[in-house]
Amino acid sequence: MNRQQLEHILRAAAAITGAEELVVIGSQAILGAYPDAPAELLHSFEVDVYSRRSNEDADLIDGSIGEGSPFHQTFGYYAHGVAEETAVLPAGWKDRLVPLRGPGTGGATGLCLEPHDLAISKLVAGREKDLSYVAAMVRHRLVDPTVLQARLDLTTLDDALRAACAARLRRAVSLP
Repeated sequence: MNRQQLEHILRAAAAITGAEELVVIGSQAILGAYPDAPAELLHSFEVDVYSRRSNEDADLIDGSIGEGSPFHQTFGYYAHGVAEETAVLPAGWKDRLVPLRGPGTGGATGLCLEPHDLAISKLVAGREKDLSYVAAMVRHRLVDPTVLQARLDLTTLDDALRAACAARLRRAVSLP
């Protein structure tokens, strides 16, 4: 996915829901801070997004421009309507959202996770693809491991998950 495609999804989601602000919490949120992010971070054809207007907007998004929809079939990418609680994030993440607004968003504002917060959500999810994503973010110097550790400390987690996330961070930092 590229920035233009993300803007298209934001424009379409806003038109469908009437929401003026949409929060992008999945991997493609990287395009908010880094419009020309490295290609290895842009493999996904899905944008995880939620509306601040109403939790019910997730169903509208999924039904209209979600996986398998005519939108998806036409353009090859789609939106996944999610809830705010979908991602585990550090305290203060809402204050660090990166606004994405321009002619391509049709008047809507996409609020993208700040890259360090995005990386924390990936470390918590803990899938192999998430660890590879964080490793690429570190390798391309889009995130700082010291800041990641500080953000991990700001994240509400039980002790076992905190330890697992710390180990995942160490692993991601050491991956080639």
